[in-house]
Amino acid sequence: MHIPSVYIHIPFCQQICHYCDFTKFFYNERLADDYLNALEKEIKSYIPEKKIAPRTIFVGGGTPTALSREQLKKLLIIIDRYHDIAACSEYTFEANPGDLDEEKVKLLKAYGVNRISLGVQVFDDRMLEKIGRLHKVKDVYTNIDRLLNAGLTNISIDLIYALPGQTVEQFEQTVDEALRFDLPHYSSYSLQIEPKTVFYQRYKKGKLRKPPEESEAAMYELLQKKMMAKGKKQYEISNFAEPGFESKHNMTYWNNEYYFGFGAGAHGYLPGKRIVNIRPLPAYIKQAEENGRPVLHEEPIGRREQIEEELFLGLRKTEGVDLNNFEVKYGNKFEQVYGDILPYLKERQLIVIADDKIALTEKGRLLGNEVFQEFLLDEKDV
Repeated sequence: MHIPSVYIHIPFCQQICHYCDFTKFFYNERLADDYLNALEKEIKSYIPEKKIAPRTIFVGGGTPTALSREQLKKLLIIIDRYHDIAACSEYTFEANPGDLDEEKVKLLKAYGVNRISLGVQVFDDRMLEKIGRLHKVKDVYTNIDRLLNAGLTNISIDLIYALPGQTVEQFEQTVDEALRFDLPHYSSYSLQIEPKTVFYQRYKKGKLRKPPEESEAAMYELLQKKMMAKGKKQYEISNFAEPGFESKHNMTYWNNEYYFGFGAGAHGYLPGKRIVNIRPLPAYIKQAEENGRPVLHEEPIGRREQIEEELFLGLRKTEGVDLNNFEVKYGNKFEQVYGDILPYLKERQLIVIADDKIALTEKGRLLGNEVFQEFLLDEKDV
């Protein structure tokens, strides 16, 4: 079966952000060399004979661009060795502002990368320092200029809101400054305080507080209005794009399609199972070198789990879940599976069904997790 997308995780960072719970480690040159060798062993174990032609490749982290120029070139060569880059419609690298010197930008362009996702987070130097970021606002301008000059125009900016001490007015300034670049894609997420992060430790000690819920809601509403006014259509709960510039890779996730996940702590979704890789670097490298399969565990995905995830993921999209596709994919009409809960959700104005699609309302987006719980199934339901 064709697997349409590939995710590759590079776990190295020059500094660990206070909010980040992804698999990440301080950059070390020798360890990064060993990691790239192990990563190739893993990729080769899944793609042993000829190149595959995925629709999308996404290289995330960590910070892929934290690698040295020589290591970045090695990574690009490894990816090229096992993937038909010419057949790939979207090839994305995550980058931190400040990491992209001219040589690295030229390398990315030369090896077929056609989309960059910049982790800007906030246009405020003091707040960047408070959340553990190394870059400054001026670095964003420098890096975007370099990318544009190299012909890499498909750029996305990531923002975070509801940061400790952040006001609605401060977030508005960040959104306004981000939109001055008039880029084709923007993502913006509210801060989640996750275990095993600096922010979590401070939160547990009572030394950190997020803005009140009403301020967080006001930031989200402001974000939606500002993006719409600049022609950036909201196509998912946290993502906005000009028509045709929606993230094809992320749509793989939200459409509940299959993808490879390579690297430490990476997740993959293959027919009948989800795969979670080992996170600690020495253990990942050791296992990958031994047999090319540094797997922590595999979770069987049956029909019930597939249907639930179809709703959890698909309802994140503004257009929602296509009911005709649902019937083709699962052999049942949507009402046969979920007919009992639809009147309740409609009455509460959390969902809307129109044009053979089910989608969240504005109210439903604000209460997304509450809505998603209603789509959990018992074995008897399927």
